[in-house]
Amino acid sequence: MNDAMSLQEKSLMTCVEIGKAVTATLHMERILEIIFNRLNRMIRAKNWTLFLMDPIAQELRFEVVAGLPSQQLRNIRIKLGEGIAGTVAQTGEPVLVPDIEGDPRFNRQIDEMTGFVTRSLICLPLKIQDSVIGVIEVVNPEDPSLFDETSMPALSILADFVAIAIANARIHREMEALTFIDDVTGYYNTRYLHQHLQRLIEKERKTSLVFFDLDNFKQVVDTHGHLMASQTLGEVACVIDSQMEEGDSLVRYGGDEFVVILPDQGKPAAAAKVEKMRLALANAVLLEAVGLHVKVTASFGIACYPEDAAGKRALLHLADESMYRSKKGGKNLITMV
Repeated sequence: MNDAMSLQEKSLMTCVEIGKAVTATLHMERILEIIFNRLNRMIRAKNWTLFLMDPIAQELRFEVVAGLPSQQLRNIRIKLGEGIAGTVAQTGEPVLVPDIEGDPRFNRQIDEMTGFVTRSLICLPLKIQDSVIGVIEVVNPEDPSLFDETSMPALSILADFVAIAIANARIHREMEALTFIDDVTGYYNTRYLHQHLQRLIEKERKTSLVFFDLDNFKQVVDTHGHLMASQTLGEVACVIDSQMEEGDSLVRYGGDEFVVILPDQGKPAAAAKVEKMRLALANAVLLEAVGLHVKVTASFGIACYPEDAAGKRALLHLADESMYRSKKGGKNLITMV
């Protein structure tokens, strides 16, 4: 942008550019990339940070960071009222600090962790209907005129526009997520399976795929009826999920058949985890909440990308085939390709 433009003109131009760009996508990752690129062009600074609010924990997390090693900050959380960002999140009011040395609110934790030296900063709340959904922090901006109170209207307009873009992307993500959920178990469905597995393969990430099918499930249906059978499927999913870790995914494939996706895990790790699943399910008592005592087992099959298959279709086929070999071998077994 032309340096001769006023801050207000730059702000309005940035809003227009963000608006044009986000009409082409509602995906959060792309929205954040667009916002960062446009803001970085508008206000030159040593460091930019976009925090988003965790609505449940009521904490800020580092979502986009420029000028600092993002890996070090991934697990850092900022509580409401903590530091300047936490204060802005709590009050919903912007803060301009031309000299950080004289501000007792400043928390030096990040500087000490990264070696970065913060001298000044601008911190803006991102609000939707008076609710703070995030914070933008501009550290060591090059233009000292930004700390003049007359800059606030333009900066506030920009922050409001960014908040609207992020809120719209969140709504889209929530609506999209609903299309990936199985209505019987509350876990993922096959649409999610195909999209997620395809992305893992495109990124060439080692992935173990586990098929499992409940043994003699027809007896549960015949004895207790379809309603209790559906509840059984939900409880089975919970038992399996209790043995999974962050990053693993559980999918109801159809009927009484499930799939577990284990990214970045080869066969030895997958086999150990699946054995825990098998034992947990075999030892679980289901439907106790409704006065019943139901026990089930399952037959498991494991295949691994890229060790066993180079593509999604072949991987699914091999894991499914391995599961059927467990069925034929006596059930309640684990078979690998």
